[in-house]
Amino acid sequence: MTDLAALVQVLKRGGVVACPTETFLGLLADARNEKAIERVAELKGRPADMPIALLLPDRRAAADVALAPSAEARALMQTFWPGPLTILLPAKPDLSPRLTRDGKVGVRVPGPSPAADLVRAFGHPLTATSANRTGEPPLRSVDELPAALAKELGGVMPGVSPGGAPSTLIDSTVAPIEILRAGAIEIDPAAL
Repeated sequence: MTDLAALVQVLKRGGVVACPTETFLGLLADARNEKAIERVAELKGRPADMPIALLLPDRRAAADVALAPSAEARALMQTFWPGPLTILLPAKPDLSPRLTRDGKVGVRVPGPSPAADLVRAFGHPLTATSANRTGEPPLRSVDELPAALAKELGGVMPGVSPGGAPSTLIDSTVAPIEILRAGAIEIDPAAL
């Protein structure tokens, strides 16, 4: 199933979709649906203490999952979104525990990719975790999906992710802002 409208319906029904992002192939599911989030964690074999980051359709959607970002976080969003920059923000208290750690949620507006098209068409936050078992190398295309995983998905979006570095991960809830993972976007720590 590759039609965008059909994949949006899969997401609305709580299904999981494999989709290329601007970094790697991701497992996307409705971040408002607890069963869908649990399904993603199950498919990945992801421990409960490893939170799942989110893709947002646009910057405004951060308000759906996070409390007001700092001025510094807003400046990073303005400069680097859309793009492979995941920013930890203070999580809203009603978010699934699978999406948070220490009261924080990781979010990004994806750069040009099938995942960006899908999250915009869906209009709500989606899970943004790589489509591989925890601890295994990330995948670049649906052709690389293990057959056992592929058959458990509600749909797949064709395309190939560029691979390379993962999204850069920044914690904006601390002062000064901290780079937790260097990645696809280079940010000078001295500029934070």
